Amino acid sequence: QVQLVESGGGLVHPGDSLRLSCATSGRTFSSYDWFRQAPGKEREFVAGFRWSNSGTNYADSVKGRFTISRDNAKNTVYLQMNSLKPEDTAVYYCSARLSATMRRYWGQGTQVTVSS
Repeated sequence: QVQLVESGGGLVHPGDSLRLSCATSGRTFSSYDWFRQAPGKEREFVAGFRWSNSGTNYADSVKGRFTISRDNAKNTVYLQMNSLKPEDTAVYYCSARLSATMRRYWGQGTQVTVSS
């Protein structure tokens, strides 16, 4: 069974940092991504990692502030978020594509609220 479980969300002030975690089921994934969805808006891509070229990419809105990384030993993907802004407020979702089928899986989401 494929499972993605996010954690680490919360309420922070502008300028603060937060690290989200996504525990995966230990299966082999070809890529990992973080998405977010703010109230009344569509879900948008935030950051991604591809095993094929060990490359990362980021949405322009978070470039230079957010970093995606993975701890293979812990089967966990992270999203380090620095210099948070109120417009970063959203539910953040971890997503991954299973290498065997290329099917995309989603976590349940974790709320991040940035407010003074």
